[in-house]
Amino acid sequence: MGNAVKSIVDYSGSDALLVSVECHITNGLPAVVIIGYAAKAVDEAKERLRASFANCSLQFPKKRITLNLSPGDVRKDSTSLDLAMAVAVLAQSGQIQAENLKGNLFFGEIGLDGKLNPIKGIIGRLLAAKKLGYKQFYLPLGNLEQAKLVPGIELKAAASLRDVYLDLAGTVALKAMKSGSQLAARPAQPADIDFSEIAGQPIAKRALQIAAAGHHNILLHGPPGTGKTMLAKAVCGILPDLSHDEVLEVTHLHSLGNSGYEKIVYSRPFRAPHHTASSVAIIGGGSNPKPGEATLAHRGVLFLDELPEFRQDALEALRQPLEDGSVSIARVKDTATYAADFILIATANPCPCGYYGTHKNCVCTAAAVAHYQKKLSGPILDRIDLHLPVHDVEHAKLISKNEKPAESPAIKQQIERAYQIQKDRFGGRPRFNSSMSNREIRQLAKLCPAAKTLLDNAAEKLDISARAYVRSVKVARTIADLDQSAEILPVHISEALQYRSQPASIQYAY
Repeated sequence: MGNAVKSIVDYSGSDALLVSVECHITNGLPAVVIIGYAAKAVDEAKERLRASFANCSLQFPKKRITLNLSPGDVRKDSTSLDLAMAVAVLAQSGQIQAENLKGNLFFGEIGLDGKLNPIKGIIGRLLAAKKLGYKQFYLPLGNLEQAKLVPGIELKAAASLRDVYLDLAGTVALKAMKSGSQLAARPAQPADIDFSEIAGQPIAKRALQIAAAGHHNILLHGPPGTGKTMLAKAVCGILPDLSHDEVLEVTHLHSLGNSGYEKIVYSRPFRAPHHTASSVAIIGGGSNPKPGEATLAHRGVLFLDELPEFRQDALEALRQPLEDGSVSIARVKDTATYAADFILIATANPCPCGYYGTHKNCVCTAAAVAHYQKKLSGPILDRIDLHLPVHDVEHAKLISKNEKPAESPAIKQQIERAYQIQKDRFGGRPRFNSSMSNREIRQLAKLCPAAKTLLDNAAEKLDISARAYVRSVKVARTIADLDQSAEILPVHISEALQYRSQPASIQYAY
C-alpha cells in the first residue's frame, strides 16, 4: 500500500481536520468502496472518479478499490477530498510514484470531465495546514487568487486531474508559485453616496463619523423619509480600506457561504438583511453550521433597517456578537465559532405608521405605539453606543444645486488617523475603542479629572446603566482621537452624552 494522501476538511470555519486518504486495491469484482464515515457527497465521489479518469485518458483499475478516510470516527462532508482520493488511486495503481506525494496536500472537487472545480473555505484550510507544518499544496485554478493571500506557502494550481497527474508523473511540470503578503491591484470602489449629497443632518453625519472611527453601534430614529437609510449607506465611503490581514480574514469567512466563495473581498462588507430574516440567517447555524449575516458583516457594517420590525428572537440573538465580536453556534453534531466584529447601524420609526410625535397626524393607538417601542429590549439598546434622532429637512434644500466638494474622502482621512491612533494604543493590533475592557479603560482612556466629574454627575442625573457609563467613556475616547487629543476632556464627554438616550425606551421629540 502506498503512502497516504493528505487533505484538510474544514468544518466550522475556525477548526479544521487533517484527513489521510488510504487506498487498497485487490483482485475481485470491480468496485469502489469509500469508508471512514463519509457523507453522501463524499460517497458519490466514486462515480466522479470513474468518469474523470476516463475523460482524462487515465487508467482506472478494474479491481476492487477501497478508499479509507482517516480518522474514521469523524464525519467527512466535503467534495474537496475528490482530488486526494484520485491521487491515492493513481499512486496505489503505480501510475505515479508515491514518493512524489510527501509534504503535499491536495484540494479540489473533480467534475465528470476531469476539471477541477473551486472549493469553499480554501483560505481556512491552507491556514490550518500551515499551522500543521505543510507548505506545498495542489489546488484548483479557480482557488488560486484566494490562496495567494496566505503568505509563506507554495502553490500548484491545476485546471484538471490530468494536469496533476502529468506533474506528479514528471511529464509536464505545473508552475510552482510562492504566495506573498502583497495584495493584487484593488479594483476601484467609488462610494455610492458621498456625505456632500446628503442635505442637512450635520449632527447625524458627525455621529456616523464617530461610529466609523471607533466601531461604535448607532441607532438612527425618526419619521420616514428623513434620510436614515441614505445616511447609513453613505458610511461605506468613509470606512478605511481593508488591510491585507483583514482581506484574508473577510475573504475566508465569505468563502464559507454558498455562492461567490472563490472571489476575493477587497471592500468592507455592507450587509443589509430584510426584516423577515430568521435568527439563523442573522447569526448563522443550521444542521451543518454556516455563517450568518453577522459574520458576513465582519470588519464592515451590519445595517438593520426598521429595527423594531425584525423578529424578537433574531434581535436578542445579537447580544453576543454586539458584546464579544464573535458568534458561538452549538448544535448536536457540531459546534462552530465565527468572528462577527461589525458596526451595527440600525434605524427605527417612532411608531408603526411612523409619525408619532411629528407635525403629521399619527393613526396609531397608544397601545400600538407602546407595543412597537417595546420590541427593542433594554439589553439590546444598552449595547448601542449612539442614539440619534433624525429630523426632517427643509424641502428647499433637497434638490438645490449641489456645488459642495466631496466630503467623504476628507472624513475618511480623519478616520484613518483615528484608526492608527487606536492601533498604536493597543500595541500595533488592529483594535478599536469599542472593544476596550474595563482594565484597559482605566489604563489607556486617560480621562481627565474634570471630565470624570462631569460624567459622574451626568450618569447620576440620567440614571444610565453601568454598561452605558463605560460605553460613554469609549465614545468620548473616540471623539478625543478624532480631535487628536491625548486626554478625554469635558467637551468630549459632553458630546458623547448627547448621543446617549435612556436605554429602556427611545425618546422621540420633534
